[in-house]
Amino acid sequence: MSSVRDAVRGRAGGVFVTFEGGEGAGKSTQLLSVAAHARDAGWQVVTCREPGGTALGERLRAALLELETPPDAVAELLVFAAARAQLVAQVIRPALAAGALVLCDRFADSTYAYQQYGRGLDPALVDAANAAATGGLLPALTVLLDLDPAVGSGRGAAGGSDYLEREAAAFHERVRAGYRARAAAEPGRWLVLDGARAAAELTAAIWGRVAALAETPRVSGD
Repeated sequence: MSSVRDAVRGRAGGVFVTFEGGEGAGKSTQLLSVAAHARDAGWQVVTCREPGGTALGERLRAALLELETPPDAVAELLVFAAARAQLVAQVIRPALAAGALVLCDRFADSTYAYQQYGRGLDPALVDAANAAATGGLLPALTVLLDLDPAVGSGRGAAGGSDYLEREAAAFHERVRAGYRARAAAEPGRWLVLDGARAAAELTAAIWGRVAALAETPRVSGD
């Protein structure tokens, strides 16, 4: 049976790593730190975020996150899926084909955590939406920054909040439980870290796993 690395690298030669966690967990900070390490090591690096990363995705992100109240749960699911489909087609797959390290702030596991566990949507519906959006693409590594939602919401308060951040504590606890369930079901793909640890410690742990995934990709033109 092929390993996760073999399944994702395949003929493309790139490496796909995603960062997951609740609000204020530090995903963006860690993604940027790992990207800097990778570039210093000579890797070709592409970073992206969800929803977003493309012109369509950024417009969908703005339409969703500027809402005062949550949209219908199925509509929310499909908007995220549409943004993901465009990101996969326009950014992620081409970058992997070029041999890049692709670091993405959120991916399909966010949909399981937020829409299936948080909103309570039918798992079969979530599976179908994710399958359509990703075309079966899986990360080689998913980093989960696990953090008490009460701590994460406090971190995010200084930067304002969107409707997801304003959800009740019970919603965020369900999201956290969803992430933990996903990680427990597929431990080989996940690196679960305590999001309360010092940022430098987290970066070192993540970079250690990312660097071990594969040989250093060559930068175009080298």
